[in-house]
Amino acid sequence: MLNSKRTRIIKSLFLTLISLTGIALLSGCAPKPYSYPNYDIIEPEVTCKPKRKNIDRLLKQCLDKPYVWAEEGPYAYDCSGLTYNIYGQMGVKLPRVAWQQAKVGKYIPYNGLKYGDLIFFGPANKQSRRITHVGIYLGNGWFAHASSENRKVTYTNFNDEPIYLQRMKTCRRYLSEDERQLYMNCEEKLKKMETTSTWHTTPWQPGMRVPTKIPH
Repeated sequence: MLNSKRTRIIKSLFLTLISLTGIALLSGCAPKPYSYPNYDIIEPEVTCKPKRKNIDRLLKQCLDKPYVWAEEGPYAYDCSGLTYNIYGQMGVKLPRVAWQQAKVGKYIPYNGLKYGDLIFFGPANKQSRRITHVGIYLGNGWFAHASSENRKVTYTNFNDEPIYLQRMKTCRRYLSEDERQLYMNCEEKLKKMETTSTWHTTPWQPGMRVPTKIPH
């Protein structure tokens, strides 16, 4: 009887110790609070295979979500954060920023674009090679992008806004037409990207103020 009581006491103390240890660990590993801009790169969870139908589905989930500089989802995006997230959810690891994304994949001329190809933009000056923006081609002159002007993920047509044709710098394809091959060759060696997760950092959340000033 005494041994049974002693066993229960020891078990109770052990469970209490485990519980307190867990609380201490959780409190010590709480994610960093959100602060604008948050340059931590959150790697998206792979949820599906690289297929154009999945690009369409994932893109529709992002439509109308706010534009927030340096965000790659799941609640807000900047232009390259949107493309990084959508391709990342299909297991295609693109660089995080637009100018580096433009260094990867297969070059495609504008008249050869297919659904899901990326279009890269910069200054209207034809002499400039600088990349400042990226969108996802949808067909018939339409592309999707996280627009800093419209402050959200939206659709734009080249016929309605021909300035984008003047700003176009290059186009890239990562998924072959038959969807059996990935084009991940890189024009130059890029610095290894350090990523994290929501266990360690907090992305922009619904209900937070949407920042309008873009850092320089």
